[in-house]
Amino acid sequence: MAITLVNPAGLPEVDAYRQVSIASGSKLVFVSGQVAWNAEGATVGEGDLAAQVEQCYLNVGTALAAAGGSFGDVAKLTVHVVDWTPEKMPLLLEGIARAAAKLGVTPVAPATLLGVAALDVPDHLVEVEATAVVD
Repeated sequence: MAITLVNPAGLPEVDAYRQVSIASGSKLVFVSGQVAWNAEGATVGEGDLAAQVEQCYLNVGTALAAAGGSFGDVAKLTVHVVDWTPEKMPLLLEGIARAAAKLGVTPVAPATLLGVAALDVPDHLVEVEATAVVD
């Protein structure tokens, strides 16, 4: 793998992600923000944050596979959540866990979580983008 994930001494250890990603591969892959659309373009999990998070992560996995990669190659994730509050964290983590179980991986690359006012369409509650490095 082209990515080594690290929690350096002196920074807090967070279960959901690692603080640092060290990339050594030769091909950069930038996955555009994925929303909770299925292959036909229909929104999955309308009104259900956990279901939409799961679909977003599955879509990122599909995009990475098309580039010859997987979540093991992800150097950085950015997650945008509409009207974010800390009370939504269990739903976010539930969606990630469900996607991880289906993908057979635990996506723990460094991540940034941003609260946003809105996304592309009103039904979308979350969007996930990724940067990966593939050998």
